[in-house]
Amino acid sequence: MKILFIGDVVGSPGREMLKENLPHLKKQYHPDVTIVNGENAAHGKGITEKIYRQMKEWGANVITLGNHAWDKKDIFEFIDDVNDMVRPANFPPDTPGKGMTFYKAGNKEIAVINAQGRTFLPPIEDPFRVVDELVKEAKKRTPYIFVDFHAEATSEKQAIGWFLDGRVGGVAGTHTHVQTADNRILPKGTAYITDAGMTGPYNGILGMDKDSVLRRFHTALPVRFEVAEDGPTQLSGVFIEMNKDNGMARRIERILINNDHPFFH
Repeated sequence: MKILFIGDVVGSPGREMLKENLPHLKKQYHPDVTIVNGENAAHGKGITEKIYRQMKEWGANVITLGNHAWDKKDIFEFIDDVNDMVRPANFPPDTPGKGMTFYKAGNKEIAVINAQGRTFLPPIEDPFRVVDELVKEAKKRTPYIFVDFHAEATSEKQAIGWFLDGRVGGVAGTHTHVQTADNRILPKGTAYITDAGMTGPYNGILGMDKDSVLRRFHTALPVRFEVAEDGPTQLSGVFIEMNKDNGMARRIERILINNDHPFFH
């Protein structure tokens, strides 16, 4: 099972970068499933049905979300009608949508789980307990399991990686928008990276206009953050290949495309 995972898509610059590069990445890696984190796709916060359908047209098979899942009211109109978009599984009971889905690739099937950390984020349900239950459920159907862990603290991300080592094929962190260089296969076979990075503005600060962010730091006054619409862009993600016999990882490779790391195709 080959997985192409694209980190947090931020605003229209991120969407354009995804649209432009996804066909070339698919040609290079030949993934069985392409997973895209789209929780920042609409003006930097949330996702709309129009953007969801665009991402599907561009080649996304499954879309994951995060703490900004509900920032666009439009999502409540369609999230329960689609089977290929997941929000954090540890949101409170009766929350719209679902935290795990299954995607069929030929004669193989992969479970995609989305969960959210609690350190420096809202104190929702325990992600370790919820993910533990979902992994047990998923293993009844498939050995291939991928987890997008949307969290702030690197320690919590590493903890979920070790917690799931040997039980899922891949764990990729999202949310902090800066790609980490710690991609590895853990001792029991789980491919892991603390943060897959973001897809969007390259010269902003976490995708936002740098001048407004700097003004906030300099003055400590409330400042409205806007996506950095002008300038160069980047795409970040990972490619993971899982063994066909047990679903554990045999390869994880970081993907980073920007002005300093051009993608030749």
